Amino acid sequence: MRKRLNLLREFSIPLIAGVVVALIWANLDPEGYIYFIEEKELFEGFNFHFFVNDIFMVFFFAIAAVEITQSLLPGGDLNPLKTAINPLLATLGGVLGPVFIFVLLNQTIGSPEYANGWGIPTATDIALAWLVARFVFGEKHPAVSFLLLLAIADDAIGLIIIALFYPDPLSPVEPMWLLLTLAGVIVAFIMRKAGVKSYWPYLIFGGTLSWLGLHNAHLHPSLALVFIIPFLPHAKKETAHLFEESEDHSTLSRFEHEWKIFVDFGLFMFGLANAGVEFSEVGVLTWIVFISLLLGKTLGIFSMGFLAEKLGFPLPNGMGKKELILAGVIAGLGLTVALFVAGAAFTDFTIQGAAKMGALFSAAVAVIALILGRILRVQKIK
Repeated sequence: MRKRLNLLREFSIPLIAGVVVALIWANLDPEGYIYFIEEKELFEGFNFHFFVNDIFMVFFFAIAAVEITQSLLPGGDLNPLKTAINPLLATLGGVLGPVFIFVLLNQTIGSPEYANGWGIPTATDIALAWLVARFVFGEKHPAVSFLLLLAIADDAIGLIIIALFYPDPLSPVEPMWLLLTLAGVIVAFIMRKAGVKSYWPYLIFGGTLSWLGLHNAHLHPSLALVFIIPFLPHAKKETAHLFEESEDHSTLSRFEHEWKIFVDFGLFMFGLANAGVEFSEVGVLTWIVFISLLLGKTLGIFSMGFLAEKLGFPLPNGMGKKELILAGVIAGLGLTVALFVAGAAFTDFTIQGAAKMGALFSAAVAVIALILGRILRVQKIK
């Protein structure tokens, strides 16, 4: 049974299923879909969309924070930083490239009201990118590790972009409330110094204070645990890479192990709450987002990775220019975080829907990458 559950998680089936159900429902019964997601109250003042995006996503971003924290430990993919210079510069290209293409296309064929969507194509979906990379390169190819490292760093930048540039558009930021978030961080720090080994006190006390501070400041409370996770007791050295089994039994590792299955299957709810877009909403913004993801990621990652190599920071052994191009294409899979940012960037549901369609269309990158891999005759390493 557990093997079947892991297989479903590995292929991102819950997220994909949620997206499919949302698309079918929104196109067959749009009023019923909107009522269930936006208008029906689960509790007083709490609808399904709020529950998913502001409460469930706390744990999604917490898992991302775990991956970033572990990667920064000795033995992790981002430590020492010198060994990760090439993929880190490629990550920078993978963020700036899509922003440049988005702004360029929006100036050419778009509209000023689309301008706030520049952050949508900056994200890479780690799980989907990893899955496609394994099909294209084979499990043991160095390009898979390169892409994962890039995606982790991309996640870190994505969290910063969401926190700084996408506050609640309907309410002005009230920064004084961030003192409550700071209090949560201080509580987590004190518990770490006191040797608290269970992650529950960190979540209940530090996490709650952090969430309330962000919520009342009109910033995204879904980032609440991002500030708490680094204080969870962890191993002195990282012994496993992302998606590998670890023998580490520290508090940080236990949190990831015990919550990841909940997050992976909970992504069905995220897909259901965020992907319900009518096909009639496809428009210019849809193609701007899609092209920015595909072309911007590819050009940005390839150019910066190539530049890093010329500066003396080589690609991993076994990776060349064609593998670098393919890694850039695969990084254009921006489903989860791109949908989240699209929802945060626009209050107009028609514009929001067009932007979300662009994020959904990025799933086509998987097919493009598989075809391109065959054309370039990339050698798989299994």
